[in-house]
Amino acid sequence: MKRFPALIALLGVMASAQEYKAVFDCSSSNPRYILSRFNLIEKTMQMIEAQGDTVRFAVTMHGGCAKVASESADYLVPEEEVLYVKKAQESLERLSKAKTVELVVCAIALEGNGIDREDVLPYLRISKNSYLDTIAYQNRGYALMPLK
Repeated sequence: MKRFPALIALLGVMASAQEYKAVFDCSSSNPRYILSRFNLIEKTMQMIEAQGDTVRFAVTMHGGCAKVASESADYLVPEEEVLYVKKAQESLERLSKAKTVELVVCAIALEGNGIDREDVLPYLRISKNSYLDTIAYQNRGYALMPLK
């Protein structure tokens, strides 16, 4: 193996690489807070990938957080919060482009917030009950990161 030092180094890196799995469970109705957490999820993902590790993230949205899932969110929140909702949606759209991130919104929360399924951002998956999704992620070893 002395003839293949690059291969040995690569195997060492691969053996030490970690997979970070987390489900970010958002129930907050505060758009400023939601935006700050979505931005932090992006930054965390970038940091993990920069160190050579892999990411498996999910974001589940229910309660007041479901308003961020609506293409018409500007009608659902006070005028002073619209900018934060739009920026949070931009963050979600960036996250949606990562193949290792799943974005889920709860159908029960959509109904509770008066949001039609047709009004949900196209890159979000609608779950019949995001609690079920969150539990399933935890059962598969995802760390629970509540965003309240």
